[in-house]
This record gives sequence, structure tokens and C-alpha cells, in this order.
Amino acid sequence: MDHESQILSLRDAASLINSGGDLQSVLRHLVLAACRHAQWTLGSIMGIDAPHGHAYVIVRHDPTLIHRTLPDRWELATSPSIVALNRNEPVYIRDARVSEEFPGYRREAFERDYRSVLVMPMNCVDEDGRPMVLTVVSREITEVTAQDIAFIGMIVHLGEIAVEKQHRLRQEKQAGERLQRALSAHTSLLQQALSDGSVASLAEKVSELLPNPVVVIDFHANLVVAGRSPSEAHFDTASWQQAVSGTLSRQIFKIARGASDARHTETLFVDDGKRQLKLSVRIEPLSIDAEVVGALMIFPTPHESGQLDQMLLDSTKFALSVQMMRSFVRFRFETRSLTELFLEVAERRWRDEADIVNRARRLGLDLTVAQKMIVVDLAQQDGAIGLADPHHEVMRLLQQAGIAGTAIAVEDGLVCLVPADTGQDGARFAKLPHKIAAGLGRYFEGEPVVVLSEACAALVDYPIAWERCRRMIRIGRSFGRTGVFAGQDFGPLPILVAAADAPDVRGFVDESVGALIAHDREHGTPYLETLFAYLREGCRSQACADAIGLHVTTLRYRLSRMEDLFGIRLDTPEQRFAVELAIRLSGIIDSRTPTAR
Repeated sequence: MDHESQILSLRDAASLINSGGDLQSVLRHLVLAACRHAQWTLGSIMGIDAPHGHAYVIVRHDPTLIHRTLPDRWELATSPSIVALNRNEPVYIRDARVSEEFPGYRREAFERDYRSVLVMPMNCVDEDGRPMVLTVVSREITEVTAQDIAFIGMIVHLGEIAVEKQHRLRQEKQAGERLQRALSAHTSLLQQALSDGSVASLAEKVSELLPNPVVVIDFHANLVVAGRSPSEAHFDTASWQQAVSGTLSRQIFKIARGASDARHTETLFVDDGKRQLKLSVRIEPLSIDAEVVGALMIFPTPHESGQLDQMLLDSTKFALSVQMMRSFVRFRFETRSLTELFLEVAERRWRDEADIVNRARRLGLDLTVAQKMIVVDLAQQDGAIGLADPHHEVMRLLQQAGIAGTAIAVEDGLVCLVPADTGQDGARFAKLPHKIAAGLGRYFEGEPVVVLSEACAALVDYPIAWERCRRMIRIGRSFGRTGVFAGQDFGPLPILVAAADAPDVRGFVDESVGALIAHDREHGTPYLETLFAYLREGCRSQACADAIGLHVTTLRYRLSRMEDLFGIRLDTPEQRFAVELAIRLSGIIDSRTPTAR
């Protein structure tokens, strides 16, 4: 073939190769062009699966093909394809019928009646990412020159360009489809979030759309919803969802709250009945109005996330946040309304008793039935958690105990109104304050103060009971007490606290230890602490010195200075009682006392 004919052949080959509409057509036309313009009889393109040791026939060209079953898989050990790929150069078999190196071709050469074989490596891959080779054969022995190899190499190169073009078109098409799916998912998620659906139904849809297994946590609804299993080898979907809503729920809530301020990676410990698994999870917080209302727990997969996956994740977080906003707003509204109503009753600011009873009834609270107050003080606890979690925990404990009640958020704590007449449930009711203290203690570093009031049969009883509970809480703070306690735990102090705001009582405190307290605050001296410890140890110098870690001479010097500076004398039992009473009252009035320190 002269030079001009080769140029025209290449032009025809390029047109033929680029006339296909998909990758399969391009490869089929490439084989046809190689056979037609390079003067070969038969041809095929094979994909090389080196890890599994086989070569697979992708397309064939055989104009004399007889309808019979032909092998479409070759062992690489008997194929020149792997040699051509490894060397990146053509492999020429002059006569396959006498070839000892490739017995597979030798056997097929007799079966299909061909002689010469040329295998050309291709610098491209098929749809499965496997490298490919072009193989052409002839019926007669064909002498192949360097010019012939260069010519067919140019045809192969044109085919490589067309294959890469098809790959790009396929990638663009797939990217467009993924974008369309992401946009459709975004629209679907928002439609469901704005409809009357629930967090649970939206979580199921999220599990279907995201490529990763997920768990959705709603703090305000105290809800955790799991999707498909992150480890099918250990849990099927049903058992995984049961484990998440049961044994794993407490751990999941703790992890979600601990990482709720920002995106965070944690480890979830799961027991599948045989051994403990460590599952890595990524926590995506869900926020509304700068307050974290939930979290999305994502389990990583081998799937590599891209920009569209991130866009879908952002849409998911937004839709879940919108859905959770409903329970968040409802909780805020109900809490604020109940709080305002309760404070009107507790502070005796109502004018029309019938009106206040009707308003309470509309909010689900019956004030005509005798009730008791369980007052929880959270002033000393970490305020970062907010009132939603303790509120839901108290309601959960009430439901668990089978006691109808209402939890109301107040400043620095909660008030739980429960029926005063518990009937046969008296034993369970007696345990309820302790369960509340223990349950809320899990959210904080220690148990909060919990106080139970007397029964309130009428509206006028609530202010009295409320003031007594607050008084008990102040006493508990002054003594550093936590947990559940009652008035009898402190002897006559509640009566003294009731009169602590009287001018005469304050005057007594100021005259007795006021100057000493002022001196300690101004100069940072430990006189009040030393004096209180001395009285607590029965005015025994050595015992007091040992208790506060002082030398007895230093203790006596301090006592002498207190007598000189502030006129404090402890000679008689009456003087000692008056000073100790003044110290205790000062600590209660100011919610400060040396014992707390």
C-alpha cells in the first residue's frame, strides 16, 4: 500500500471509529477498521483481568463466522495479550499452528483455520477499568513489516482517542444523572420536611438516599432512628435497628451530645453477642437558632464521597433541621406558656382564680386536683446542655413509673407536678424523686438538688409550698448538699431561714460576724473559715488545727487576732452558740458558707 492509500485508509478508519454511539460500537468499528484497512481477516478486542488471570473477549469481527460457541475467556498463561501489555509492544506470531509458546492459539488456529496473529496493546481501558488489547489474525501466513505495525498502530491510536472520548461522555452523563438525583433528593427531602411527616419517616428516606448507613438523633423528641446496618456481617437491618433503639441508645445519645458543638469523629462500641466491635462514626450536628437540636451519625464506607455527595448531605442536614424545628418550637411554646402560668400561681400574681384554672386546663394541667411539687435545682449544673434534655428525662421517668405528671421549666431548674393521691402507687411515688436525681445525674457531673413539697389542694397552697421548697434548696446549697433531702434533715434551720430576711436577723448577723466577713472578702484572709472550724470541733485547739492543717500555735494566734480586731469572744456556751448561729445564717443569706468550701 502506497503512502497516499495509507492516508486515505486512516481517514476512512477515523470516520468509521467515530461513527459509533457508545463504547461497544466504537470498539466494534475499531476491529472492523483494523481488519479492513490493514488487510487482516479476523479480529477481536479483549479486556485483561490480570488479578484473576484471564482475558475476556469484548467484541469480535469474523465475516465468515459459523454459528457455534466460541471461547470468550482465555487464561493469561496461554495468551500473548499479557506479554503485549507488560512489554507495551506488539506480539507477532508468524504461524500460530506451529507456535509452542502459545498453545491456546495453536489449538484454535486449527479449529478456526487461521495462521498469523498480531496482538497490539491499547493505552485505554474498558467500562470495567480493565486494559485492552487488539488481536488480528489472517487465514494465510502474513509477513508483517515495521511499516505495517506502524500503520495498524495508528489505527489503534485513533481508537484509543475515541475510547477516551466515550469514557468522558459516560462520566459527564453519570455526573449529570447524579446531579439530577441529588436535586431530586433535595426537593423530595424538603417536601417531606415541610409536610406533616415525622422525624422517623424523614430518617427512613434519608437512609435510602445517602450512600452511607446513618442514625438520626432528635434531642427534643428524645428519639433515635437507625437506617441500614453499618456491618452486614454482624447485624442485619432489623437487629441493628433494634439494638440502636435499645441497648445502644444511651451510648449514642452520649456520643451525639458530646460532639454536638461541631463535626466530630467518635467510636461506637457494639456487642454483637460474640465480641465487641469498634465502629468509627462521624457526627454532624443539627442546629436551630444557634442551639443544637439533634445530630446525624454517619458510618464511613469504601465509597469515596464527592462534591455531589456533600451537597446531598447538606440537603439532608437542612431537611432534618427543618423537621426538628417543629418539635423545637412546640417545646419552646409549651414550656414558656406553662412556665408563665406556674410562676403566676407560685408567686400569687393571679386575680381571677377561675381564669387561672381554665388557662391551666387548656395547657393540660388540672389545678383543681391536689398535687405535689418535685422541685429540681439545676443552678449549680452545667448550663450548656439546656433544659430540653432534663425535661425529656423527667417525663420519661414519669412515664416509666406510670405516674401522670407535668414537667415545667423554671429559672435554674424544673418543677414536676404530680398527683398528691397516688393510691396503690405510693411505693413507686416515694422512689420517684430519687430516680429523678439519679437520672439527671447522668447528664451532669453529679446529682442535682431535688426537693418534694407538701400537697397543694388549692391555689393558695402553691405559693407557700413553692417558697418552702426554694428555702430548702438555699439551705442545701449552703451545706453543699445534692440529691434528695427534706426539711427534717436540717433541724431548726428552715424556721430560721424563713426569718432570715427580717431586719433584726440581718442586724444580728452583721453585728456578730459582719466585720469579720467583710475583712475576709477585702483581704482574702481565712478568719471565717478558721472560726467555723474551731466551733465545729467543739473549741478544741489541737483537733481544729489537725482538721484544717495548721500548727496549733498559728490557730491560737488567729483566734487572738479575731478577738482583737472584731471583738469575737468564745468564753461561754452562749457566746459560742451566738457566733455559730450568726455564721450559719450568714451563709444561708448569701448562699455561701465555709463548709461548702
